Amino acid sequence: MRSMLLILAALTGAAAGTAMAKIKTESVQYKDGDTVLEGYLAYDDSLAGKRPGILVCHEWWGLVDYPKHRAEQLAGLGYVAFALDMYGKGVTAKTPDEAKTLATAIYSNRPLMRHRAQAGLEILKNHPLVDTKRLAAIGYCFGGACALELARSGADIAGVVTFHSSLSTPNPDDSKAIKGKVLVCTGADDPNVKATDVTAFEDEMRKASVDYQVNVYGDAVHGFTNPSATGPKSGGYAYNASADKRSWEAMQAFFNQVFK
Repeated sequence: MRSMLLILAALTGAAAGTAMAKIKTESVQYKDGDTVLEGYLAYDDSLAGKRPGILVCHEWWGLVDYPKHRAEQLAGLGYVAFALDMYGKGVTAKTPDEAKTLATAIYSNRPLMRHRAQAGLEILKNHPLVDTKRLAAIGYCFGGACALELARSGADIAGVVTFHSSLSTPNPDDSKAIKGKVLVCTGADDPNVKATDVTAFEDEMRKASVDYQVNVYGDAVHGFTNPSATGPKSGGYAYNASADKRSWEAMQAFFNQVFK
């Protein structure tokens, strides 16, 4: 489900646009309490000076190739990107059942979700090339929920972007602690994020006076940004090239605004 060839093919266009960049990547080991974690850092070594930092929160599969490539894409756009690890060094899922087990353990413990996301944010903040006044987080599916919970914890981030993400939280009032802007990119036909979920999220944001946007992409289901989602749309989990492209462009416009 996470075919490297499909991912590389889908990202070819973005890579061509950053051909002159010197993208440097490295694995970074760190800890959250007693749990050893290993994230993935990417930045353009040909640029001088500090630049905004973007935290990348992975899908329920764990820190596999997909979030790493997204970090590289962000580096090509001039950001320092850090793909965090929510599960533990080397812990990834090979089947949906394994992924569900790993993600459920985090979903059911929101303080842990927030603390682990914050641990990743600290690694990003401490990088010498990062402008700590210009930080943001993005997340895919499970990772979007992690990014939103980080924001709800009151973290100093200027923006959050989620892609086909769970939007609910056990404590909606916590959204009053959100300090930045929020962009939600969701599929109109996502069976996991229904229209009622989006409506409830919008109500939560309005009550908390959060500056938010929701982009709904027609004909898109869950996982619409991931080229490895090769199943039929009828299965509820499928790649949609148009929605992927438009949501990525929306993210760039959003960051241009929040980092101006």
